[in-house]
Amino acid sequence: MVGQQIVYDFLSDNGIQFDYYEHPEAPTIEIAAQYYRGEGTTLCKNLFFRNHKGNKHYLVILNSHYQLDIHDLEKRLHQGKLSFASEQRMDKYLGVRPGSVSLFGLLNDKAHEVILFMDKTLLECQKVSFHPNDNRASIVISVADMLKTVEKCGNHTEYLELY
Repeated sequence: MVGQQIVYDFLSDNGIQFDYYEHPEAPTIEIAAQYYRGEGTTLCKNLFFRNHKGNKHYLVILNSHYQLDIHDLEKRLHQGKLSFASEQRMDKYLGVRPGSVSLFGLLNDKAHEVILFMDKTLLECQKVSFHPNDNRASIVISVADMLKTVEKCGNHTEYLELY
């Protein structure tokens, strides 16, 4: 299967059932939506930011239907000025390359340095879809298993009303 082995080991070790499908490389949410199968699943937008000083990093996850306004996000997160993290930071903190940012990247953050901000509307969904740390495949899991993943990763997490 396409994706990082750490993802599949985690899913297996924690009894998380998932649907898997491969597709052409999908480095943006707009491209990923072209291959989206629906299936009652919410496609998640995963964005990786750093603060102005570069000493804090944030994974922001929201429903792909929402357009993100970075200035609005800065106000909601109360973390100061944000900018997208570089490719080097993605690799260092999440173990992924651009276009493959995912909740499962937190499995590579052994020091729990990344703060997770998740839109509360995702909690109302049935199933959610993420890349397995590689944008050539998608994994669909239940919201309960998404929350299990968040808990097991151990990163500081805040659920916010982003939209």
